[in-house]
Amino acid sequence: MNTTTLYGPVSTMELKLIENSGWKAFPSRLPDLLIFYPILDEKCAIQIARGWHLSSSVLGFITRFEVDTNYLSHFKGQVFDGVVDRELWVPDEELEEFNRHIVGQIEVAQQIGTPFRGHAETWYP
Repeated sequence: MNTTTLYGPVSTMELKLIENSGWKAFPSRLPDLLIFYPILDEKCAIQIARGWHLSSSVLGFITRFEVDTNYLSHFKGQVFDGVVDRELWVPDEELEEFNRHIVGQIEVAQQIGTPFRGHAETWYP
């Protein structure tokens, strides 16, 4: 089976939920974030994580994972900062199926930022 390496910037709370899944699945999106956006380029994922996580004083992580390439073929690449096909858009209602096509485990490729003591993340209940 051919796989494609994807990257995902996540918060500390999201990472905890991924860990709780046995490093096999991404959590459902929040009501105001209805799209999961796996990214095809690690540098682009780092740029997003630095912009989102550091600007809000939240520790972020870049996850790396493999997905069945044949399954990914039905997702249309999106434009990010003027570059086509850098991220895929997975609607939340398709995330469970997407997770079933992850090959192996989700791993942490990089930590972005430093822990900020006294800050409680509230992204997920």
